[in-house]
Amino acid sequence: MRIIVISDTHGNYKALETVLLRNTDADWIFFLGDGERDLDTFLMLHHEFTEKIIAVCGNCDACSMNPGYFILPLPDGHRIFATHGHYYAVKSNLELIKLKAKEHECDILLFGHTHVRCNAFEDGLYILNPGSASAPHDGMKPSFGHIDISEAGVVMNIADISYAADSVNVNKMNAERSQYTHGHYGHYSY
Repeated sequence: MRIIVISDTHGNYKALETVLLRNTDADWIFFLGDGERDLDTFLMLHHEFTEKIIAVCGNCDACSMNPGYFILPLPDGHRIFATHGHYYAVKSNLELIKLKAKEHECDILLFGHTHVRCNAFEDGLYILNPGSASAPHDGMKPSFGHIDISEAGVVMNIADISYAADSVNVNKMNAERSQYTHGHYGHYSY
């Protein structure tokens, strides 16, 4: 089983579209919030994805009808707890969100909100934050996650989002902006 995890697109529809159209074979796609309009636009154009997308609301998804968390039991006995993370103070630590996942007897925990990648196995939980698909806060490239579940076990990875046609322009922009990344007001990520 292949699961795609994406979060925090914040208006970057191109990032969402790129990831989802390159992973059409995914069994499930989790959208972890903060960019619900991007997802709505994608689903209007690509109805065939509707049945396999699970979305939760983020703190920037005003008037969202999506739940704050979602639990997905899988046929092989694994259970996924997916949330944006803002209700669980994930910018401070992961203790509260890990307790919530365990309370629901989940062994896979997915969250976003921090814009920082996390791929770990702690306290019996597979933990994945795919980072931000638009504005990472960890100095890394925009990213998404993928999970492969088989009889052999669970494998989680985080991959960079690349735009083949735009890669030269993005690199040029980053080089031009690098002079502004450290200054009087601290570190800025563009």
